[in-house]
Amino acid sequence: MTRCVQTGRTDALLALLTEPVAHGLLTDWEIWARDDQLPPETAANGKPWSTWLVLGGRGAGKTRAGAEWVRGLALGRPPFAERPVGRIALVAETMADVREVMVEGVSGLLAVHGNGERPHWEATRRRLVWPNGAVAQGFSAEDPESLRGPQFEAAWLDELAKWRRADATFDMLQFGLRLGTRPRQMVTTTPRPTTLLKRLLADPATAVTRARTAENARHLAPGFIDAVIARYGGTRLGRQELDGELIEDRPGALWSRAAVEAAREAEAPPLARVVVGVDPPASSRSGADACGLICAGIDGGGLIHVLADESAAGLRPALWAARAVALFKRFEADRIVAEVNQGGEMVRAVLAEVDPSVPVDMVRATRGKFLRAEPVAALYEQGRVRHAGAFPELEDEMCDFSSDGLSSGRSPDRLDALVWAVTALALGEKARPRVRGL
Repeated sequence: MTRCVQTGRTDALLALLTEPVAHGLLTDWEIWARDDQLPPETAANGKPWSTWLVLGGRGAGKTRAGAEWVRGLALGRPPFAERPVGRIALVAETMADVREVMVEGVSGLLAVHGNGERPHWEATRRRLVWPNGAVAQGFSAEDPESLRGPQFEAAWLDELAKWRRADATFDMLQFGLRLGTRPRQMVTTTPRPTTLLKRLLADPATAVTRARTAENARHLAPGFIDAVIARYGGTRLGRQELDGELIEDRPGALWSRAAVEAAREAEAPPLARVVVGVDPPASSRSGADACGLICAGIDGGGLIHVLADESAAGLRPALWAARAVALFKRFEADRIVAEVNQGGEMVRAVLAEVDPSVPVDMVRATRGKFLRAEPVAALYEQGRVRHAGAFPELEDEMCDFSSDGLSSGRSPDRLDALVWAVTALALGEKARPRVRGL
């Protein structure tokens, strides 16, 4: 049966079926699961995986996926297992987490089983026992030595990124995964840039699936998604906790994530001057550099406020020029500041074709990108720049930009446009704030 369930029609469909058939459908995880909640066939190296890493936001359905995987193993149900897996480890940060989340939670192991197949939780022995004899033993990451001795065919590791003794616990578990023909483990976690998590991501034997909180919206409280996205969308915390992204700083980068988060504000105050910084692309072909388009302003006290990032790739000159002018008009800017190293007078010409009344300052780079960016980064360190909202792609470039450029080797187009805008507002000859209109 195709895995396609349309909200609002489920009850009507089930009402047409006999009770055994309806129960079978309700407990068939392959019907209800999203693709990211089902085990991949192979790892990055094209071979069967030994570790399945599920990175997801809060409430994205990671626990349900883990519980259903263990259920499939214990009962010997394809595609999870060809025969019952008899010895399974359940590892969480604490034993309370094992019991309250992995076993007794609303999406835990007891909840996902139907009558007649549900295991029994033996609290004193910290283990689940299935009617067919399969056993899942609970372990706490606070006690790595408890994993010395037991052996398993499979393991489910929950919220690995918050374990305080992650490396020691993980290492002890690996020595115990030695039963059966294919020992394997599933890791479900909201990502944080820990050494262990980065090591698993780099391992070619790891299969990775990702899930955003929004993808599980129908199982969450009404209004929850809208509320958390309104508050945290695009921020480092939101990208980590809602989108399941691994966000980290690059050693030697001019900006840090902490500094950028500290610069965030809900909205900008009245501004004395506003400019649009433009870093034109050398080409509009597919895969070429983006056109950097950043709008920023300065208030009467000399604080810079970044207002918008409208950068885009693959635009012909007429299109990026129109985009720049639209940004100029939207924020009632004073002028456009455009780099002309790549296009010379062509840059002024294409902007004039869109609207000849828009004032344009032509700027030419005489120093390297890193040297131009350093004074702007210093303004952030001094607390003189604010971000009026979240600009994830711009902030990624900022926190990845070091003396040898971006780690990807691409041009930092958004950052270049930011540097031109901030320089014009606070570091150039025309940078003194004045009352707008005078």
